Amino acid sequence: MNAQTSFDKAQPLRERLPEKLVVIGNGMAGCRAVEEILARDPGRFAVTIFGAEPRVNYNRIMLSPVLAGEKTFDEIVINTAEWYAENGVELIAGDPVDHIDRERKTVVSRSGRVEPYDRLLIATGSDPFIIPVPGRDLPGVVTFRDLDDVDKMLAAAEQGGDAVVIGGGLLGLEAAHGLSLRGMKVTVIHLMPTLMERQLDEAAGWLLKQELERRGQTILTGADTAEIVAKDGHVGGVRLKDGRQIPADIVVMAVGIRPATMLAKTGGIECERGILVDDHMVTSDPDVLAVGECVQHRGQCYGLVAPLWEMCRALADHLTEQKLDGSGGYQGSVTATKLKVSGIDVFSAGDFSGGDDGEDIVMRDAARGVYKRLVLRNNRIIGAVLYGDTADGNWYFDLLKKEEDVSDIREGLIFGQAFALGAGALADPNAAVAALSDDAEICGCNGVTKGKVVQCILGGAASLDAVRSGCKASASCGSCTGLVESLLALTLGDEVQAGAKTMCKCTSFGHDDVRRLILEKELRAIPQVMQELHWTTPDGCASCRPALNYYLLCAWPGEYEDDQKSRFVNERLHANIQKDGTYSVVPRMWGGLTNPRELRAIADVVEKYDAPMVKVTGGQRLDIFGIRKEDLPAVWADLNAAGMVSGHAYGKSLRTVKTCVGSEWCRFGTQDSTGLGVTIERMTWGSWMPHKFKIAVSGCPRNCAEATIKDFGIVCVDSGYELHVGGNGGIKVRATDFLCKVATEEEALEHCAAFIQLYREQAHYLERTAPWIERVGLDHVKRAMFDDPEAVKRLAARFRYSQTFMQDDPWAKRAAGDRSDLHSHLATVVPAPTEYA
Repeated sequence: MNAQTSFDKAQPLRERLPEKLVVIGNGMAGCRAVEEILARDPGRFAVTIFGAEPRVNYNRIMLSPVLAGEKTFDEIVINTAEWYAENGVELIAGDPVDHIDRERKTVVSRSGRVEPYDRLLIATGSDPFIIPVPGRDLPGVVTFRDLDDVDKMLAAAEQGGDAVVIGGGLLGLEAAHGLSLRGMKVTVIHLMPTLMERQLDEAAGWLLKQELERRGQTILTGADTAEIVAKDGHVGGVRLKDGRQIPADIVVMAVGIRPATMLAKTGGIECERGILVDDHMVTSDPDVLAVGECVQHRGQCYGLVAPLWEMCRALADHLTEQKLDGSGGYQGSVTATKLKVSGIDVFSAGDFSGGDDGEDIVMRDAARGVYKRLVLRNNRIIGAVLYGDTADGNWYFDLLKKEEDVSDIREGLIFGQAFALGAGALADPNAAVAALSDDAEICGCNGVTKGKVVQCILGGAASLDAVRSGCKASASCGSCTGLVESLLALTLGDEVQAGAKTMCKCTSFGHDDVRRLILEKELRAIPQVMQELHWTTPDGCASCRPALNYYLLCAWPGEYEDDQKSRFVNERLHANIQKDGTYSVVPRMWGGLTNPRELRAIADVVEKYDAPMVKVTGGQRLDIFGIRKEDLPAVWADLNAAGMVSGHAYGKSLRTVKTCVGSEWCRFGTQDSTGLGVTIERMTWGSWMPHKFKIAVSGCPRNCAEATIKDFGIVCVDSGYELHVGGNGGIKVRATDFLCKVATEEEALEHCAAFIQLYREQAHYLERTAPWIERVGLDHVKRAMFDDPEAVKRLAARFRYSQTFMQDDPWAKRAAGDRSDLHSHLATVVPAPTEYA
């Protein structure tokens, strides 16, 4: 057998073996290119990926939310370890390639590993630019490009102090935002007169600067860095060329990026600003391709994700000799930038510099913080800048790319698609999305077009979560969630699978998610919650603000300060408004008991302020009617002076503890129901709840205090105390469910505190205990309290802890308007039981 024959027989086997594709770079571009190849021809290549970082591929766009505490690393992972294994991709993480030998067609890693290739893909991304000033190498000077940089910033933030961010572009502002949320005092230094000058015009940049300064950041534009100053061998400050010096415990360099070309250059591949590639992403070596931020195509280098995705599709088409989208290679990109900068929506596209032959259409709405500018040439949009309201960004960008003549809709163009297209669009909120072309981009973070979202939905994704899993649209920052939901409605109509009910129209999150995220992300202010959870309104509404105020009070007792603006008027005034415009006032009577001093005080108030009626309530209290609004502070001051505090008959809180006379007076009484009722009321007064909360203690099974239609009821029996929960005597009467039986008063108190705390932590705002238990089930309540022998103690301890702050700043103190000595007076008159102090 001669050599030629041997070669001929070996050839079929050789053809069956997959080609070896080595990818340098485990980032978004490199892995996306592999995904595109696998989608076209999964068996074509044996793939090995070298990554510089010791971790799987993650979404670098979402590093800012990780820094800000909005997301964890696991939440921004794009390709898990299982993905590499399932697709037969070998990942060599933490071992970057140091040398390309094109003659031998091998790459050599830092550890010395030699890997041969048939095709090589360079996806090295970009390097952060470090301004060449003295002190740039000091410890404490960091960049913002990868997870290690984030970890350094988080470590610095834990120590507190001052942070200086050099660079007022997107990354710089996101770094400043995250460090500010972490508690650092932040100064941003920007060389140019306008923030984000590549994405925003002067007006939008000014609005952004004003808003960031309002949030507590110091923004210095037109500021040139001269030196990073050392202090004890570490960064200590930044000196500007005008002589100003700013203290700094950490300095973040975020002044720009450069294509990472060094590896390609040393390998003999042609480079200019970036690695030179053709329309198929092929370099000067036909076996070497490049993609992403490291390349230069037709004179352009791109730093946005949308062009990278287009490059990856063109590359995969070429390598697999397939064209899924019918493209003829990469033609370059018309870019648009839709971002959320520190929670503020901004959008820009095309050429917004204008020029002599450009025409501007501008809208400013100062009250809403909205600015829109369209630049037209020959009745075609050539540029757009949107600040504060970016809902129509995709539509404007679609018109720009297609060079549509907008003469017919010019007059309404600046007001958005719904207005410009007429009443039909206004009547149908989904019409704007329906009018977008299939190639219009829906999700910028993941490069997903309208057509791909629709394909995903038609393929079986009938809910928002299913779309996120299927094609990744809305899976990252979430700003395109509304567009995806519109596409679901347009495609499936009534067959859309409903998600959890949202809190209100201001948010896509439900009550449970909001409560969970407040704790997970350590959100401690209403504006912070709205910003981090992408509220669609600037200040919320009458539904969500009171709920957020309660959730924050419950989550952070002693840390969060009650926001009176987020309370209903009756809660702020400690009085119920009546139909004639006057108010009624209910002072607290512990357990329904009173004494001559309190009765005289009530009588004096009635006479002094001409109250036309005093009525005994169903909860064993006295309700004073007909008080004028202007007299309310004085009424409460007089009642406080007699030791009477607010009965909270107007708020989402404990109302009353109703009692019978019990064993002290009644011949049927088995226990001291009155004394227990007083103790419970003192223990629980002043506590904020999701809704009003009523308690009753009946001294015997005759149940004279009606304990079995209360939120928490105790029925005393000879052998102890039967505990009942979830009753309601209102419009929809509901008898209680039996919770358990305990032997002692102390156990009854402990279980009452535990049940209240469980309700406070789990119920939705404005949800009484009855519908809460019907929603979650009595078994859930029992499991939460009794499966763990220590659960009741832990819940009760959390309740007692929160009460030290609730009772420390009671409503009555606020109502009286005396914030100095009233507290000490109340502490004497109405002490909390020592066991709950």
